[in-house]
Amino acid sequence: MNKKSLNPALNIAITVYPHLLITSLTLPIEMLRAGEAYAKGHLNPADFRPLSINLIAKNNEPIQTRTGLAIVPDFTTANAPYNDLIIVPGIWRNPRPVVRTNLEIVEWLQESFETGSHIIGVGTGNCLIAEAGLLDGHPATTHWHYAKQFSHDYPLVSLKPDFFITQSERMYTVASLNALADVIVHIISQYYGKAAAQHVERNFSHEVRKPYEDQRYLEGAVDRHPDELIAQIQFWLKTNLASELNLQEVATQFSLSYRTFTRRFKLATNQSPIEYWQQLRVEGAKELLASSNLTIQEVALEVGYNDQGHLTRVFKKVLSQTPSEYRKVVRRKLFG
Repeated sequence: MNKKSLNPALNIAITVYPHLLITSLTLPIEMLRAGEAYAKGHLNPADFRPLSINLIAKNNEPIQTRTGLAIVPDFTTANAPYNDLIIVPGIWRNPRPVVRTNLEIVEWLQESFETGSHIIGVGTGNCLIAEAGLLDGHPATTHWHYAKQFSHDYPLVSLKPDFFITQSERMYTVASLNALADVIVHIISQYYGKAAAQHVERNFSHEVRKPYEDQRYLEGAVDRHPDELIAQIQFWLKTNLASELNLQEVATQFSLSYRTFTRRFKLATNQSPIEYWQQLRVEGAKELLASSNLTIQEVALEVGYNDQGHLTRVFKKVLSQTPSEYRKVVRRKLFG
């Protein structure tokens, strides 16, 4: 028997305009609907809220896309209802013409945020949010190809081009479709709980992915110390375990001498960069050994060691057991 919701709908709007990246429109809709369907079958009716998803444009005219599919708006910015969440899709190529010709959407985003809406911007779609002034003084990211242009056009925004996700107050910005999928999983967990989010993630992302919380740049959270550049390097190290760069090359990438890098890193974290990166790699290996069927050699490569022997030596030094022994123990605990 179908469960009937006792609660009002969650209103979600997606802005639409010419030259939008249609995948950044369809992907969140499909993922959100999958989360809704799972929740409808598993949540108590008292806890379930259906979704109302609408497309918002500056006028009612159908919008042609590069795919040949036409998008028909549900509402205009003049008559759109209140929305709990607004998604601003990415834009094909140079975003400036789209921003100039959609100032109605820019104004509507500003008004919607002021009345309590959460906003997710995708790639160059973040230019519309920045144009509204909502990102001034806050972190944001965008498509890498337009990062310099974004910085030029919106100098008051704290652009974080090395991050795929930023979160500030009720605003999220993402740099890619994969990052968008991760944020949508996070949103589903907030709307419908962890089980619904995991269900959607399993169905839409088959590869091993890092949790949303491990990927974002969260405004105000600087890895428990005030050195923002070192915090950015820590994030880079966490998300590039398999990198072939050595730490001296990492320092150069962030415009630091190796001596300054090691001094600031030790001061901020009370660990040397070498100790920290080894710790990250061991933790990454532990996670893969517990949750995947990768061989020990494949796990070693995934976390930046050239061969199984190197991983085994580090593992025995840190944990006093081999990766194989650790896998047997942890799997007995998980599945025994």
